[in-house]
Amino acid sequence: MRQSALYREFTTYVTLNILGSLGLSCYILADTFFVASRLGADGLTALNLAISVFGLLNGLGMMLGIGGGARYSIFQAQGMEREANRTFTIAFLTGAGLGLFFALCGLFFARPLAALLGAEGHILPMCATYLRTALSFAPFFILNQVMTAFVRNDGNPKLAMAAMLTGSLTNIVLDYVFLYPLDMGIFGAAFATGVAPVVGLLLSSLHILTGRSRFRLVREPMRPRHLFSLSALGGAAFLNECSTSVVLVVFNLLILHLAGNLGVAAYSIVANLAFVMLGIFNGISNGTQPLVSQACGRGDLPRQRTLYRMALILATVFGVGITALGLFAAPPLVALFNSAGDPALQSLAEGGMHLYFLGFLFVGFNLITASYLGATERPLPSSLLSFFRGFVGIVVLALCFGLLFGLTGVWLAFPAAELLTALAGAAVQRREFLRIQN
Repeated sequence: MRQSALYREFTTYVTLNILGSLGLSCYILADTFFVASRLGADGLTALNLAISVFGLLNGLGMMLGIGGGARYSIFQAQGMEREANRTFTIAFLTGAGLGLFFALCGLFFARPLAALLGAEGHILPMCATYLRTALSFAPFFILNQVMTAFVRNDGNPKLAMAAMLTGSLTNIVLDYVFLYPLDMGIFGAAFATGVAPVVGLLLSSLHILTGRSRFRLVREPMRPRHLFSLSALGGAAFLNECSTSVVLVVFNLLILHLAGNLGVAAYSIVANLAFVMLGIFNGISNGTQPLVSQACGRGDLPRQRTLYRMALILATVFGVGITALGLFAAPPLVALFNSAGDPALQSLAEGGMHLYFLGFLFVGFNLITASYLGATERPLPSSLLSFFRGFVGIVVLALCFGLLFGLTGVWLAFPAAELLTALAGAAVQRREFLRIQN
């Protein structure tokens, strides 16, 4: 493929996936905005405690979708249609089963789960209501991610983006309707969020219903090794997404101890703004993945490296811009969610944003490197980087820095973890490059 054609394909896939990922991020942000303006700091605290479940649901969906999609693209590039269809079948049926399990957990164990996440007092019933309602839609959250990834890997990134954006827009509209005219409280916010993946799944299913799909459900023997094979390639996506939940829980508990409910409300503002920014880097990595996997299936190493370099350059530009945004635009951004004009909440959130957003200098490199390794069938280094970034590194640093420096240390844990992961990722890539050369 000529270089200009590669640039066009890269631009198309990445642009569409950035828009789709931003839309997906924005429906969580819409919940935060409407809950903050309608239900105040208590509602914001309950939402932030409950919202960690989305990281797990989306992480499982992305593991099956991105891992399965990568394996599917490799099989298609190699002309192995039977194996490609089996990959889709395994990903879809596993996602449906996991979704049903979490829906049952939400139905019967919402209150104990809310308490486990740190909710107490008058916050507990609000948090439990949100969890019970949102988890009822767990099958749709997981299967929406699976279908979106397969549609994207099957050469239809426009439909994948349209499904993500339409679902997000539906959530935003319903958030307003349920919280204001209908005055449904925290239940309304959760119900609006749950409807979004239903709409997205229906739209992405048009890829199959219109006959454009090359994948379909098949009756094939499904062995554990088949599930492990596709899950391994999506391990980094799972860890990156699931780590959001772990970080939310750990940070919530630490900040609750250090600064009380007001501190948790401040972290909710910072974390949700950061979540939207992460959508940009997820869009770059998810948009690059199908192209890299196709090149890997054909054994085209120069194309793989070119795509990796282009993704890194784009991520670096965004990283610098987002860091500057955190340093210089914090006051108006925080004020959007501080409807009561609470000066203590404004001060806590602004200070946190200044420090927390320094991590975006390194986030792009880390996410894209882990995604690239997974897309080229190197799941172990990919997953190890993501595991360190999302679990070991940031949790240990948050605990240590929080003990040593208080709330300031908790804010600094995120950029410190991203920096250490970037150093490790650079070392891994250098080792992989030397291994291929030899």
